[in-house]
Amino acid sequence: MFRRALTSIFLVAVTAIPAAGQTAVQNAPEAAQVIVTTGDGVVRKAPDRAWVVIAAESRARVPQEAQRANAEAMAAVTARIKAAGVPAESIQTIGYDLQPEYDYVNGKQTLRDYVARNQVQVKVDALAKLGDIIASAVGSGATNVSGIRFDLQDRDTVERDALRRAVADARARADAAAAGAGVRIERIVRIEEQRDLSVPQPRPYGVPMMAQRAEAAPAVPIESGEIEVRARVTLTAAIR
Repeated sequence: MFRRALTSIFLVAVTAIPAAGQTAVQNAPEAAQVIVTTGDGVVRKAPDRAWVVIAAESRARVPQEAQRANAEAMAAVTARIKAAGVPAESIQTIGYDLQPEYDYVNGKQTLRDYVARNQVQVKVDALAKLGDIIASAVGSGATNVSGIRFDLQDRDTVERDALRRAVADARARADAAAAGAGVRIERIVRIEEQRDLSVPQPRPYGVPMMAQRAEAAPAVPIESGEIEVRARVTLTAAIR
């Protein structure tokens, strides 16, 4: 389905010289009358992939003990995640730190303890299991769950579908403009994709801090909604 944006349509005379990175028809006349339109394509699909960040945090009076306790906690967490059906290659460590924490009383700094934190990012392709995976991780020692984001496993295919729709939209607008002006489209001179090369950031969904080593973690309701993939093109068509 499409979402129509306000679009400007131009009827101009240009010299057909292809710009860098653009496709142009060869042997174009020196100066051709053209119509320039933009087209938009939108595809909406339910996501079938999610990422979630799961962390374990441990404290102790000495750094070695904090590190040891955290290693044990995180080993239990990752084992439970794998037991839920997540393959090892879908679990990636994205952060680890060990540092002291201090209390400040009357301007005096006093060492309280050491804290070790380990964060893993988990890719989940079975969204129906996402809530259970989160609950299992918390029940096995995770202390924080955050940054849930959704995406599509076949994003490339969906992006191409949106691009096809954008081109069809631009061509339909060019046909309408030509008909309104009493002219005909002779050929398409150029189609330029207005592509955003930044990495798409699917909508995040935050989960608050959870108690460490909960005996029976409650079920976690997850609503994935829809993913919207957009494309936009500029189409130049020669007329006569």
